[in-house]
Formats: sequence, C-alpha cells, structure tokens
Amino acid sequence: MTVLHSAPRYASNEGVLDRVSESISVWLDQAEEQHGEIIFTVQRDAIENVLRTLRDDHDYQQLMEIAGADYPDRPERFEMVYMLLSLTKNHRVMVKCSTDEATPVPTVTTLWPNAGWLEREVFDMYGVVFDGNADLRRILTDYGFEGHPFRKDFPMTGYTELRYSEEEKRVVYEPVELAQEMRTFDFLSPWEGADYTLPGDEKAGDLTKGAPPIDDPKVTEGPEDTGAGPNATDRAEEGTAAVPPDMIELDITDDDRAPDPTENRPDREPSKGDVRGTKAATEPANESGEGED
Repeated sequence: MTVLHSAPRYASNEGVLDRVSESISVWLDQAEEQHGEIIFTVQRDAIENVLRTLRDDHDYQQLMEIAGADYPDRPERFEMVYMLLSLTKNHRVMVKCSTDEATPVPTVTTLWPNAGWLEREVFDMYGVVFDGNADLRRILTDYGFEGHPFRKDFPMTGYTELRYSEEEKRVVYEPVELAQEMRTFDFLSPWEGADYTLPGDEKAGDLTKGAPPIDDPKVTEGPEDTGAGPNATDRAEEGTAAVPPDMIELDITDDDRAPDPTENRPDREPSKGDVRGTKAATEPANESGEGED
C-alpha cells in the first residue's frame, strides 16, 4: 500500500532565505546560501529568541546538532553552529553565533531538552560556557582531563596520559613521554644542509673527507670519459675464449619422418561406425566388424 506524506521528497531553498531573514531581522547579522545550505549568523545574546522563532513560526521542530569551530585569529574565536530540521517541510537550516573564551552563550535547553548533552559536548571539546545549563559537565573526556582537545592550540599528543598501574592497582595519570625518535621534528630539510648527522650517514664517517667533487661532476662527453677508442676496438675484434660448440649435421631418412595422418593410411580399413567427428569414427573395426563404443 502506498503511504503518502505531506512533506516533499526534495525541499527547495527558494524563498526561505528572504522569508526567515525578515522574521529575525532584528537579531540578524548575515544571511547567505552556501553549498546548498541556508545559513543565518545572528547575535549571540539573541540565539534563544532566534531559535524559538524558527521553531514556532517556521516549523523547524527538531534541533539535530550543536557543533563548534575554533578560529584563533578572530576576536571571538569560537563559532557555535545550530542545525535545525523541519519534519513537515523536509528542510534544514543552520544558525551561527560567535563568542570568546570568557563570554557565555545562552542555553537553549529551554527549547529542546536534548540541547543539554549537545552543549556539554561543545563545552568539553572547546571550553565554551553555556549560561543557564544546569548540568554543564564534561561528557566525552575523563574526569581528571585538563584542557579542551578541539582547540587549535591544544597539542596533538595532549598533556597527560593514563594507564593502569599494577603497583598501585588503579588508574594513574602521568605526563606524556614521547619515546619515539621520530616524534621530534626540527622541520629542517636535509637537502638544504642539516647541522646534524642524518640517520645512515654515520657509516660514512667524516663526510668532509673524500667527498666527491661537486664542482667537477663526472661526464661522458669524450672518449677519454667512457674508455672508447682504438684500443677498445682492437680488443673487441680479437674475440673471447668462449667459442660456440661445433654444429653436428644429422642425416634424416624416410624412416625417421613422421607418418602421414591416420585417416589417409591406405592399409587401414575405414570405420564401420555411423558416428562422425568423434573418436569412434576413427577407431579401427573390431573382430565382429563393428566399431567400438
């Protein structure tokens, strides 16, 4: 049975930008369409009012995600991205606002209860504080974790690592120790001249002694560079000690030749079978005068 739904299969962005922009123009900083997405950048303090308007007046019923982004060069380095979905229109929009490390963002848990966990994720990864969230705790990292991993100034290796200690019978925190040699880079190209001995060069000893002359490269422009000349030609004409074996001539008689095809032998009786094109058609007749099966 075919089930019909009021929401369109493919939603169009036509008219959405102008219609929503007019509705939230008081708090709107920028409205644009990029890569097929409708994006509204609004004032930070008005984020709750904007999202309420989109939910109640434009039927964007669900808050699908709250994401963060870090731009250290901006005065307000953190960007909050709210992704809304309209089930009745099958359409999505994104709403953005920005903040810094010290300024909190109003919570939207008053609009959607699932915003509590989403705001906790952004707080854990970026350190953004949400004003009004009653349970703003870390949710992805460990209890004793220090720092916020998604910030651009957070080191890739972190500051501490944890392991289970057999001596203390518990999980312990320790400073990160990078034991691998390749974990320390000086970003100096060895082809431009490094001030240290590259791995493998220690076998050559002192590279300053016996180094090949860079200003006098080996070339093959003349006979004296390749070894060619009259002497080399004479030695080539003398031949070598490697002499090919003598060729033996064989006399082939008629008896040694291959026989003619069996079908053409005059002394062979024709096949008595009725089958053609098979093995039985070429087999000689047996004593009873019939071809073999």
